[in-house]
Amino acid sequence: MKDDSTPDLFAETPPTQASPPLPPGAGAPPAAVDGDGGDGDDSILLHDSAARDYLEYAIAVVKGRALPDVKDGLKPVQRRVLFAMRELGLSATAKPVKSARVVGDVIGKYHPHGDTSAYDAMVRVAQPFMLRYPLVDGQGNFGSRDGDNAAAMRYTEARLTPIAELLLGELGEGTVDFLPNYDGSFEEPAFLPARLPFLLLNGASGIAVGMATEMPAHNLREVAAAAIYKIEHPAAGVDELLERVPGPDYPGGGQIISPPADIAAAYRSGRGSLRVRARYVIEEMARGAWQLVFTELPPGVSSAKVLSEIGVLLNPQPRPGKKAVEQSVAQLKTLMASQLDRARDESGKDDDIRLVFEPSSSRIDRQDFVAMLLAHTSLETSAPINLVAVGIDGRPCQKSLVDLIGEWCTFRLRTVYRRTEFRLHKADDRIHILEGRHIVFLNIDEVIRIIRESDDPKAALIARFILSDRQAEDILEIRLRQLARLEGIRIEQELAKLRGEREGLLKLLGSDTLLRRQVIREIKADAEKHGDARRTIIETAVTASRAEAAAVADEPVTVIISEKGWARVRQGHGLDLSGVLFKDGDRAGSAQECRSVDSLVILSTEGRAFTVAVASLPDGRGMGAPLSSFVELGSGRIAHVITGRPDEQLLIAKTSGYGFICKYGDLLSRQKAGKAFLAVEDGATILPLLRIRSQDHLAALSEDGRLLIFPLEQMKRLSSGKGVQIIGLHGDESLRAVVLTLGVRVTIRGTARSRAKTLLSEDRHISQRARRGSPVGQITNVTLEAYPE
Repeated sequence: MKDDSTPDLFAETPPTQASPPLPPGAGAPPAAVDGDGGDGDDSILLHDSAARDYLEYAIAVVKGRALPDVKDGLKPVQRRVLFAMRELGLSATAKPVKSARVVGDVIGKYHPHGDTSAYDAMVRVAQPFMLRYPLVDGQGNFGSRDGDNAAAMRYTEARLTPIAELLLGELGEGTVDFLPNYDGSFEEPAFLPARLPFLLLNGASGIAVGMATEMPAHNLREVAAAAIYKIEHPAAGVDELLERVPGPDYPGGGQIISPPADIAAAYRSGRGSLRVRARYVIEEMARGAWQLVFTELPPGVSSAKVLSEIGVLLNPQPRPGKKAVEQSVAQLKTLMASQLDRARDESGKDDDIRLVFEPSSSRIDRQDFVAMLLAHTSLETSAPINLVAVGIDGRPCQKSLVDLIGEWCTFRLRTVYRRTEFRLHKADDRIHILEGRHIVFLNIDEVIRIIRESDDPKAALIARFILSDRQAEDILEIRLRQLARLEGIRIEQELAKLRGEREGLLKLLGSDTLLRRQVIREIKADAEKHGDARRTIIETAVTASRAEAAAVADEPVTVIISEKGWARVRQGHGLDLSGVLFKDGDRAGSAQECRSVDSLVILSTEGRAFTVAVASLPDGRGMGAPLSSFVELGSGRIAHVITGRPDEQLLIAKTSGYGFICKYGDLLSRQKAGKAFLAVEDGATILPLLRIRSQDHLAALSEDGRLLIFPLEQMKRLSSGKGVQIIGLHGDESLRAVVLTLGVRVTIRGTARSRAKTLLSEDRHISQRARRGSPVGQITNVTLEAYPE
């Protein structure tokens, strides 16, 4: 339960207190003792003071600097800039004045901070690439999308835009409260009487204490339609509003490729992320050539940023502490250099954005070329959504789309009600004055006589015609030219008009339905006057990262791996590898035929499985690169390397006598640190992995020469783990080899009396899984081979 003695720091008008209250249950503060031993001034605990002061600072940052208000969509400094420009008479039709003059008024009257903060706020609301509907019309250099700063305020000029009238137009009609400025010498509005929900129209971005906001921009016509629907149907939810506001409408256009479910989830919770892609066209050139031109970019992305990313990809630098770039980075450089011939920025007066990419050959697949650029640059990026704002109750919190539109509609209805009350009061006051003047024209001779003969004409007029003090004062100040007969007719006409207007205002105040209709009419009129077409299209598409593999040609390759784990790739299958050279002290290990789009799996001695894209391996013109540079092996070493198809079945066995059957896809991992795949016992090693094709039996040979053959179906199929026992072992015995065979026979090769000997397995070797098996005979250096060979 909230303590009544604690002030509401988020309230619109915090209560004034002589001294801050104590936390509940803290008790009275200890009294300080002066040097004479007498009672000193009251004091408070340091941690209480620090906690209170920091909380007040945090609230000041949240409400006074960083977060926009749901009512007018502005931060305080932006609100003060617009109000100061209005006070200077800088309407959309006025002549622009120097920005320094506006900034001077802002910091001198309303915003007691540095001129830089005020000018930066003014620049931001004038930049068409930052705001969907700019509020200031800037003359001169107000910055660029590429991050160029605006010129100094002494060089630029500014005035308000026509749409800013929707924020400022009703300020003089009693619509909002005015508060004293920082020194009490002027008054400023607590917020502006926005005729449309500008928080959604222009969005906002800010970082406060413990919270932040990232509000995207939206289309005026769509937001107006949603606001109208919310006024007509107060119980409308997110789904109904999303039918009218399908998603953000960024100033720079672009394409939102996130599915509708993701967009709805972000607007429902007030937090999320959308995937936004640049829009492009393919221009045909002479002789079959073509070029790719991007004309719209995602929010926060500039042409300079994209070109800088291209430069980094084509000229990568090694990471700190490394002498060379990673092989994956080098491979990407090779891919980029092989497909991209030239990139340039042709943006200018005619085209706000024109980013041109020329392929190295017209034969390059166009979609693959686009996918490569989208995947590796900011041409496709994530745009955050964090709908945090100061609500209509003065409290900052996370909002949903329903909250933002619903609270603004409530504010707008209140504003129109206050405006109607103000106009009614003004009409009543004018009617009161005109009724007094009308009496003058009906009794003009007597009024003149009273004024001439009376020592106190004001009191005499009040007594004779039963006038109010204001009416009598107005009559005495009437000029002679206003006593003409024509003026009397005008007074009667104006009275009739005002009385009709007063009757309409009274009806409006007395009917909630009529009030809502009035607000809806005004929203429709403003949308018709200031609305425009949507810039950002919403079309669901697969993200470029998923289509990245399309940039790699699918062709047969051979992966060559040395004994020390150096790998390289050569194109084609069935290659003669006798002439392949290796580093000193190294030699050929294995050669595996696969496809360029396949993945290579590294199984470490610790049982972790690592995945390396074959396309990321260096080509066969050099000595290759160590596989350990592609993954994070940790304390383990490379045990085996294998390629395959995801559905291909493998037999995994260890010298501890355990193993299992799995699929090649079970070994794949997206993490550079791999994944735990196989539990390896102390002292055990992993035997070479065997591919299961048409074989139906498994032969296992122990180190002491015992052979066991059993049906393969008795092995368990697992995706990872320790496995099941293959052959029974005692003490320090170990499993020496396993062989897959079609049928129940295997070939046994060994040495007997210093001579090579070949045997065929017998029926006594056939048994069940996990049995000890039978000796193979008086031979040594035994090896197994599938029968027949």
